[in-house]
Amino acid sequence: MYDEILFPTDGSEASKATFPHAVSHARAFDARVHVLYVVDTTYAGVGAGGSKNVNSLRAEGERVLEEFEERLLDEDVDVIPQIADGDPHTKIKAYSDDVADMIVMGTRGRSGVEKYLLGSVTEKVVRTADVPVFTVRTPETE
Repeated sequence: MYDEILFPTDGSEASKATFPHAVSHARAFDARVHVLYVVDTTYAGVGAGGSKNVNSLRAEGERVLEEFEERLLDEDVDVIPQIADGDPHTKIKAYSDDVADMIVMGTRGRSGVEKYLLGSVTEKVVRTADVPVFTVRTPETE
């Protein structure tokens, strides 16, 4: 039923808590997992005046991808790591349109004004994806 599972990650504790669900689905369906890290180039702190540059964010993304790739291989799950630059929900949606039968991703449990003002990458993916999105509620971190 599901041959290609997309596991978008930002390397956070929330995505690490979601990881076992991606493994479980991959095993249940004998599926390959695509681990996608999106370098958020829309973030206000990125660029000429920001405190972070794209190269450092990309290096962090490569480290995160390597970690999850090793963990999936240890679990005997086929994996394809991928890094992209841009708006996270747009890149996740585009990648899923090209290759995924299912997306597995975590939520952060935002509420109130923060959710209203910032929205959520997961929420945007759920609203726009053409494939099933399995979401895992993860604890809010400070």
